[in-house]
Amino acid sequence: MTKVKICGLSTKEAVATAVSAGADYIGFVFAPSKRQVTLEEAAELAKPIPANVKKVGVFVSPSRAELLEAIDKVGLNLVQVHSQVADELFENLPCDSIQAVQVDGNGHVPNSQADYLLFDAPVAGSGQTFDWGRLDTSGLAQPFFIAGGLNEDNVAQAIQHFTPYAVDVSSGVETDGQKDHEKIRRFIERVKHGISRTK
Repeated sequence: MTKVKICGLSTKEAVATAVSAGADYIGFVFAPSKRQVTLEEAAELAKPIPANVKKVGVFVSPSRAELLEAIDKVGLNLVQVHSQVADELFENLPCDSIQAVQVDGNGHVPNSQADYLLFDAPVAGSGQTFDWGRLDTSGLAQPFFIAGGLNEDNVAQAIQHFTPYAVDVSSGVETDGQKDHEKIRRFIERVKHGISRTK
């Protein structure tokens, strides 16, 4: 069963909806973004999340000290890092790690010491898909997430194409820049059950 990450959550209501609908991962964005939250805000949002739902912190070019502080304060289960970073960043972290890869024209897949890879559009959070045909995941050692422009209408196709470990959505479950609770529920239903409730 493909797992689901709902990313960029910033309200307790949206977190509660994602958890109750069956999300496997909840993503908090600590990088500059309209979805950015502080460590303190994320720690509050994380409190009611049950142990079986993993908390992910999203960073761009973080220092090791930043990662360790966020892991400690928020109780993160994974850190997701965007941008090319030295492999040492991922060594001996107290939680699992995800290296985000923005898929460009050549579909190059970097070697990474991270526990997971995540493939995203050239502009993360833009709601744009990347060219799926350019990405060859057949030789990957790590399990991987597919992100980038996913929504309830194309996620089943993405799963069929890639057979990923997990799918990741943020803007695809928003309306007018805010998390849409019905879209969150429908997206997770489509992944878990291959269906979409009538709108």
